[in-house]
Amino acid sequence: MAPSTDKDTTPRPSPAQQGEPRQNMGVSAYAWLKQDIIQGVYQPGEKLLMSGLKERYALGVSPLREALSQLVAEHLVVAISQRGYRVAPMSVDELNDIYDARAQLEAMLVRLAIERGDDAWEADILARAHTLGKVAEVHSPDEMLDVWDRRHQDFHSAMVAGCGSRQLLMARESLFDQAARYRHLWLCQTAFSDQALAAKRQEHAALVDAVLAREADQAANLICDHMMTPVPIITDLLKARGLV
Repeated sequence: MAPSTDKDTTPRPSPAQQGEPRQNMGVSAYAWLKQDIIQGVYQPGEKLLMSGLKERYALGVSPLREALSQLVAEHLVVAISQRGYRVAPMSVDELNDIYDARAQLEAMLVRLAIERGDDAWEADILARAHTLGKVAEVHSPDEMLDVWDRRHQDFHSAMVAGCGSRQLLMARESLFDQAARYRHLWLCQTAFSDQALAAKRQEHAALVDAVLAREADQAANLICDHMMTPVPIITDLLKARGLV
């Protein structure tokens, strides 16, 4: 089943309307705007007009500017001198660079985790793999997308958690954020395809076997290949949708 391509432009209730403290307004603006950019409500290169943002998020200029500044730092938004903000462009070159960096870092983290991980780390990998495998029991398309993505992230995070380096894991998170828009295109294509999910299950099983056997070279090679698999799919989607 293919996901809907309709954009949800329904105005969101403000934090004040939801009874949230005023200090949460900037946080909510950031989270909502980031999600909308990742999901394509705002297209690459599109100007983010303050009037439209105020109407959609029911917030004032101050929390919205704070959110936009955070998203500039995350390379999802571009500040135009004296002319406001635009959604950052997307490109095949950026796609390849981000995914290659993610693959190289993930391979290094897996090697470190194999070297440093303990029994509790191994047990968590097995638990996350089992939970991810049960996504087949979810039948609602929207729930499928959300549940599979969350469990997939948890599985991979468990793989590298044994590395023991907070700084490296923070760098990993930063790259994940930069990849988010590209990854969302791939996710919508994957989470609704039985064939794609079956291939991922096989790749995940091979990864688990290699990691638990402490085969560092094999695990690093597998994770690199696994991380780069979406790139050709995303490239085709970018071109088909006229985003590059």
